[in-house]
Amino acid sequence: MERFGVKSAPSRNRSKTALYVTPQDRVTEFGSELHEDGGKLFCTSCNVVLNHVRKSAINDHLKSKTHTKRKAEFEEQSVRKKQRTLTASLQCNSTAQTEKNSVIQDFVKMCLEANIPLEKADHPSVRAFLSRYVKNGSSIPKSDQLRKAYLPDGYDNENQLINTEDR
Repeated sequence: MERFGVKSAPSRNRSKTALYVTPQDRVTEFGSELHEDGGKLFCTSCNVVLNHVRKSAINDHLKSKTHTKRKAEFEEQSVRKKQRTLTASLQCNSTAQTEKNSVIQDFVKMCLEANIPLEKADHPSVRAFLSRYVKNGSSIPKSDQLRKAYLPDGYDNENQLINTEDR
């Protein structure tokens, strides 16, 4: 057909998706109904993932019966929870985790400074004492884990202190 100068009709299969729309753009467009986390678009009241590329999918969801029902339930709740992605949840370092790490590092440092072998931490009476009288004491791992995971950190920290004192 092109040989005779007749051009074919434009393709009707063109996608009607917005190519350069981010989940954050949809959040600003729809307001507090939606939230974004980890590159995904969530309905705040339903806690479901929505396709941020197609605006019609978002509109259909917001008009659905299940959304209106869940939105009414959501507004009655006093505590509002937003769903998060797994990676965002894992990246969050809670105060309990940081406190646990500091207790373990302080325990290893105390053992090193007092010349107490880390194997002594495995003794049942030491374990009982730590779990009874030390906050987060029961979270102190066995000696092999202390040696592998926490001893190098203590060694590096002490080395840095010695090097700064020498200067």
